[in-house]
Amino acid sequence: MALAGVRVIELAGLAPAPFCGMILADFGAKVIRVDRTKVAASMDTQARGKRSVAINLKTAEGVALLRKLCVQSDVVLEPYRKGVMEKLGLGPHELLMENPRLIYARLTGYGQSGSYATAAGHDINYLAMSGLLSRLGRSGEKPYAPLNLLADFAGGGLTCALGIVLALLERTKSGKGQVIDASMVEGAAYTGSFIWKSRSIGLWDRSRGENLLDSGAPFYDTYQTSDGKYMAVGAIEPQFYKQLLQGLELNAGDLPPQMSFDDWPELRRIFTQRFASKTQADWSRIFDGTDACVTPVLTFEQVSAHPHNQERGSFVKDSSGQESPRPAPVLSRTPAEPGLGSSPDPGEHTVEVLEEYGFASSEIDKMVAAGVVECNAIKAKL
Repeated sequence: MALAGVRVIELAGLAPAPFCGMILADFGAKVIRVDRTKVAASMDTQARGKRSVAINLKTAEGVALLRKLCVQSDVVLEPYRKGVMEKLGLGPHELLMENPRLIYARLTGYGQSGSYATAAGHDINYLAMSGLLSRLGRSGEKPYAPLNLLADFAGGGLTCALGIVLALLERTKSGKGQVIDASMVEGAAYTGSFIWKSRSIGLWDRSRGENLLDSGAPFYDTYQTSDGKYMAVGAIEPQFYKQLLQGLELNAGDLPPQMSFDDWPELRRIFTQRFASKTQADWSRIFDGTDACVTPVLTFEQVSAHPHNQERGSFVKDSSGQESPRPAPVLSRTPAEPGLGSSPDPGEHTVEVLEEYGFASSEIDKMVAAGVVECNAIKAKL
């Protein structure tokens, strides 16, 4: 796989950093999640392909152990607030002194500098600070945060993974590692570059929810069908809009012009009424094979059964039968091979990993006995 041979130490965290670690693991990196000891279960739902080591970082021995793992690895991924790793003596300055090739990725909400650097926050806060939240939502309604996807995952985990891969590529030329300062505010804003840079061409001149791509246009929206399901419509270009009207059995001459903003409410009323006259399956049959840009809004239960997704194998099941998206993008020569086993419990691979890093069995036994590390031996034997 593309990242085969790359060793990653991922400090356990929530959502964005685990997603970043899963991306790296999916494409071949050996990702070791460092959990705390005395944790009953991990909250990491994005742990496929990872292994777990449980270390007590409240002990000097535990900190020293983590340091040894970090300096023998290619990447350190840490999700803590600014200053936490420095207090442990595990900041990038110390670790890069020992391993100049180390790539030290710091994934935080507000970044490593600025007045908010040590502040708490969540996706909705980072999205608000990026400017994007002000543009999300329907006309006349308050700004709306669409799940916790844009800042946590697109601007956070995915952007951080890109930074790591870029740093690995650059290291092949310089032989040197570097520090990655991944701010979810900046990552979300960068993801929204199209919105920022297309304001000058008239796409976002109107208020929130009244523009072409933010639910303002009736030909770029969702509509309920007679069976309570939904269809998504994205018929922007005139040739696509023409096919939309054909499928809906509407005569363009009887309707207001497509780009007449003042008439959009009336067009939406007509489309709403028409879509409500048939089931989702009916509309899918009508629009499949056309360029009307009309597709069913698939639920998680429906998505893998759709013929297109089936043909591409877009979704995979793990050993417990749980379904999730396969890694993207698809590489022709070195494709990802996602681990399909169950997520590791904290400390499940402690002994295995420490042995790989050169620790003798006697050393590991002493650390287990002293509470420096923890081994979840029960699951490890299953």
